[in-house]
Amino acid sequence: MFKERELLKKVIPCLRSSEPIFIEGIRGVGKSTLLKYIYNKVETNNKLFLDFENPINRKYFEGENFERMKSSLEILGLDFENEKAYIFLDEVREITNLISVINYFVKTCNVKFLLTSSVCSSKSKIMTGNKIYSFELFPLNFKEFLSFKGAKIKLPDEEKGITRQIYDVLSNMYEEYILFGGFPEVVLKKTIDEKRKTIENIFSSFFKFDVVQFSSFRKSEAIRDLMLLLMQRVGQKLDVQRLSKDINLSRATTYEYISFLEKAHFIKTVNPISFNDNRELKKVSKVYVCDTGLINNFARVSEEDLFKNSVFQNIRNDEEIYYYQKKGGASIDFVIKNKAYNVKISPKRADISRLKRLSMNVGAIESKIISKNYSEYEDVTYAFMLWIIICWFEPI
Repeated sequence: MFKERELLKKVIPCLRSSEPIFIEGIRGVGKSTLLKYIYNKVETNNKLFLDFENPINRKYFEGENFERMKSSLEILGLDFENEKAYIFLDEVREITNLISVINYFVKTCNVKFLLTSSVCSSKSKIMTGNKIYSFELFPLNFKEFLSFKGAKIKLPDEEKGITRQIYDVLSNMYEEYILFGGFPEVVLKKTIDEKRKTIENIFSSFFKFDVVQFSSFRKSEAIRDLMLLLMQRVGQKLDVQRLSKDINLSRATTYEYISFLEKAHFIKTVNPISFNDNRELKKVSKVYVCDTGLINNFARVSEEDLFKNSVFQNIRNDEEIYYYQKKGGASIDFVIKNKAYNVKISPKRADISRLKRLSMNVGAIESKIISKNYSEYEDVTYAFMLWIIICWFEPI
C-alpha cells in the first residue's frame, strides 16, 4: 500500500505543463516508489515507464538518430501523433545525449518527461539551457514517519501547549526516529534486527552503485573512510586539512570527495551566515548527514549531535539553512529566513536569553530552543513540533 509523501503535493500540479520533472535523492529514499505511483495516477494509456538501471532500457535513448528512437518507443506502445505522451525514466545516469533527446521530444512531440536520479550531476546536465521542475526527496520527516507507522493524529489548539502526557507519547516515537532514521523501508520493518539489516543494505547499495560504480574515484577505500569520519563529525565544522590527513589524501582530492558526497545526497553542508561583522566566524561550513539511522548504525556520536542531525532532517526544505557563530564561540545552530533555532538536550534559562540576544544579530524575529527533554520554559519547543506543532495520539 502506497504511503503518500509530502513532496507529491508539489509534483502533481507540475504534470500539466510540458517542462520535464526531475526528482533527486539518495538511493533508498523512495524515488522509484513515488515515480511509479505518479505513473499509475496519470489517467492515460499513452505512457511508458523505464528503469534506467536496466542497460536494455538505456539503449532506447542512445545514439543520434532521434527518428529511430521515436520509432522504437512507438513499438513499445507510445503514440506521438494524437495525444500527449508521458515518459517516466527511473534512475537516470550518464547518457551522453540525453539532453538532446529530451529537447527533441519536448519540442517536436507532445511529451512530458519525469525523471529520477540518485546523483544530481545528472540534473545539472539536463537543466543546461532548459526549464525544468526540480525536486529533492529526502528520508521521511517526523510527520511522514508517523504516517508510515500508522499513527492517528489530532491537532489541538497550539496555545494549550504540550502537556507531559503528550510529550511522553511523542518523545518515545521520536526516539525511534532518531535511532533508526527515516528511510521508508527501515521505518516499515518491525524488529530492531530487521531495521539494522536494512540500514546496512541501504548503505552497501549506495556505496556500490552510487560511489564505486558511478564515480571515477580510484580509491574507494578512502571515500568510504571519509564517509565514516563525516558521520562521526555531524554538526561540526568541516576541518578539511585534518580529514585529508586522516584518509591520506590531498586537500584538493578531499574537497572533491566531499563535493561528490553532497551531490549524491549523502551529506549536506551548512554555511555560516555573515553580516560583515568582524566579530563573526566566517567561511567554515558544518556538515550534516542525510539520515540519523546511518549515523547511529555506523558511528559513535554524542546524544546532542545525533539529536541535532535529526532536527536538521525536519527543517530542511527548499529554504537555505545557515548557522551563525561569533568569534567568541556564541552560536546559533540553524538560521532559516527570519527564524533562529538552537538545539539542546535539556535547555537552561540562560540558553534562552543567549539565543534571544544572538537572534538580534541575524535579524531573526522568532527564536526557539529545540529541546529533547521535557521543559517548562517558554520559547522552548520540541523536534516533533517542527512539523506537526502539537499532536494528540489516539490508540493505534
